[in-house]
Amino acid sequence: MSEIDKAQWTRRLKSAGSLLALVVTITSARSSLADHYTVPTGSMEPTIQVGDRILVNKLAFGFRIPFSMTYLSSFSTPERGEVVVLRSPVDERTLVKRVVGVPGDRVEVRDGRVFVDGRFLEESHDVVYGPGRDLGPTIIPEGKLLVLGDNRPNSLDGRYFGLVDQEDVYGRAERIYFSDGFTWERLSPVTHRGSTR
Repeated sequence: MSEIDKAQWTRRLKSAGSLLALVVTITSARSSLADHYTVPTGSMEPTIQVGDRILVNKLAFGFRIPFSMTYLSSFSTPERGEVVVLRSPVDERTLVKRVVGVPGDRVEVRDGRVFVDGRFLEESHDVVYGPGRDLGPTIIPEGKLLVLGDNRPNSLDGRYFGLVDQEDVYGRAERIYFSDGFTWERLSPVTHRGSTR
């Protein structure tokens, strides 16, 4: 092999190595830092529409080992009212749901309405109430969450598959960045306990 051939071979190897490093860096960042997700169902309507694209902050609750569900460090835990992206406990699909019950809460769901510690949860976002499975009073244990869709009559959520592990939450859904065009709509408004109605 001539010196010219060796030099060309070395340049190609360096280019391939740089490309591989870039691919690993990008996929690691998507796995551990931030990602985007296209919503496939109407379970979060009217907040999030089918086909909306959302930005997910995967650092919201801690830093994970890339390509795993294992936390190297944990910063915080999901709060009531936040929209989260999580792994389904049924079939490991990716879901988008709203946290309505956190550890220590006594939660009940009647006709899609949530009651926490006996008080109606006044949600500051639009919710479709109505028929759907009710959930009897349930105390949320440590490390667990109750998640529901905003479209309560049309959401396969915690009323059906039960409580989810906090560590199965990939991250917080921060913004809708595309919905029939570019947008920058913030998600995860605060909810609070209201009356006993």
